[in-house]
Amino acid sequence: MISDKIIEVKGLKVSFGDTEILSDVSFTVDKRDVTVILGSSGCGKSTVLKHILGLHPLKQGYISVLGKNISTLTEVEQQKLYLNMGVFYQNGALLNSMTVGENVALPLAQHSNLPVDLIDDIVRMKLGLVNLEHAYHQYPSELSGGMLKRAALARAIIMDPPLLFCDEPGAGLDPISLKSLDELILNLKELLGITIVMVTHEVSSIMRIANKIVYLENGVVAYEGPPKDAVSCEIESVRNFFAASK
Repeated sequence: MISDKIIEVKGLKVSFGDTEILSDVSFTVDKRDVTVILGSSGCGKSTVLKHILGLHPLKQGYISVLGKNISTLTEVEQQKLYLNMGVFYQNGALLNSMTVGENVALPLAQHSNLPVDLIDDIVRMKLGLVNLEHAYHQYPSELSGGMLKRAALARAIIMDPPLLFCDEPGAGLDPISLKSLDELILNLKELLGITIVMVTHEVSSIMRIANKIVYLENGVVAYEGPPKDAVSCEIESVRNFFAASK
């Protein structure tokens, strides 16, 4: 049985050569919450995310995802776990040679034995959830920045993952489009019951959608808790991060 702690990170330590990036990072992600990992540039946000996703081998520390110790999984078990994890990349990562519908369908086509007609129905439903049903036959080059983000989000949730990772999802968007994307992510979270882990530096997004923030500094977690408390917490660097964005 999976507990309410969807992700547990304990004592994560990461070095690249002689450079220590993370010295002792520990935090948890609760079920159906939006948890944002943040901090100044170079603090190790993406490094933490890549270790949780299994993109970097875990050398020191412990990481549990959906109740599974990722260090002890076989290759088959790892692949099964990955199918329960959607990833929403900063640049969308859509294939320009394929239509929006084909891009969104790709995970189902690769990892399921569903008939083509059913896959098509699921794709159209997910595009409808992100208000992009009209873009089914369009190519990525024909979409605006905001539409590309929504198409990438539709692909990230096509397998109905209980866990969604978002890497700088609002990068490059104007404030109105950013707010719209935030509202869409929150709506999908409530509708689909998913847990979201996000890396972002957009303070407006953090205040709108985060249940908890994990602030990294000097290789450790300097603050873990609600964003509303971070604004006035006793840690100067955390306060300054939010104050600088006002």
